[in-house]
Amino acid sequence: MPTPHEHIKIPALCTITDRFIHSLGNTAAWLYTLLVINIVVQVILRYALGEGKIWLEELEWHLYGIGIMLGLSYCLVTNAHIRLDIFHRNFSLMTQEIIELLGVLIFVLPLFVILFFHGMDFLKHAWQVNESSPHPLGLPCWWIIKSVIPVAMFLMILAAASRALRSVSIIIQLMKHKG
Repeated sequence: MPTPHEHIKIPALCTITDRFIHSLGNTAAWLYTLLVINIVVQVILRYALGEGKIWLEELEWHLYGIGIMLGLSYCLVTNAHIRLDIFHRNFSLMTQEIIELLGVLIFVLPLFVILFFHGMDFLKHAWQVNESSPHPLGLPCWWIIKSVIPVAMFLMILAAASRALRSVSIIIQLMKHKG
């Protein structure tokens, strides 16, 4: 059965961007497999052999952090982000897209642009001082984990820009179709 909005065309740039971020999100999801393996190894080492490893504990935090940060943009392109769907679903498509566009322009883009530049500062500092764990047996090269911050924020900016372009396109098409 045809939907009332089947005439809506999504810009190719949005589709390409969303597919790219979706594939990165699927790839990043495999980090959770490594995270679970890491946790199991820690539990076995600590409780069965009585020996804990600081670097494994730090690796756990890093894997978890990378997964969360890379998952942000994935959530935006798959519409898995938090919003008040109980209200949103009752709005017309035009109202939904206007709210989406305003939310992206007012809240999402400014926040993640700021986080991107602060993330670059964190990365720069970590690189300059060759930051590593304060624990002698911890992980070295913390600039690696800190490099994920600006990368993830850039991906979020890319996802938000794609979402904004999609909303503008849909709004324009709905206005043309109405008039």
